[in-house]
Amino acid sequence: MKEIVNQKDIQKLIGLDPLFRDIRAQYGDPPNWSRPQGFISLSRIILEQQVSLASAHAHYLKLNEYLEAFTPDRILDLSDQEMRACQISRQKTVYLRALSSEIVQGTLDLGRFGKLGQIEIRRQLTAIKGIGNWTTDIYLMFCLQAKDVFPVGDIAIVNTVKKL
Repeated sequence: MKEIVNQKDIQKLIGLDPLFRDIRAQYGDPPNWSRPQGFISLSRIILEQQVSLASAHAHYLKLNEYLEAFTPDRILDLSDQEMRACQISRQKTVYLRALSSEIVQGTLDLGRFGKLGQIEIRRQLTAIKGIGNWTTDIYLMFCLQAKDVFPVGDIAIVNTVKKL
């Protein structure tokens, strides 16, 4: 879903630094890319780690088409061969299974994240194999709409900031 960022937020940034005014003048209002909270979005973010968005999207579509339903239980039911047939690497298979196991076992409840602070969310997510700060930052920004997160590990964002 693409929405325009809150105008009050934009005005606040412009008031903090004239660079933001110049960026807005050159590029317009920034999009507010949001994603639904939950297992599917977090799984997609895992698939997006260190690959192009187009590649990750293709892998997600292949996996989603293969599954009866995109749920933690269904992910755990898949064999290594089935995951490979869906273009999911061994490493990301491990990560998706780790996330799925935490949810199935009840140790992770993504639905409660709206009631938790960022520090606790980060603690819970980074405790799962394959979920580090970048994945957590992206989930916080896009799924939970956190406005005070900057994914320092994202090379594309860091390079864009340097350019600007």
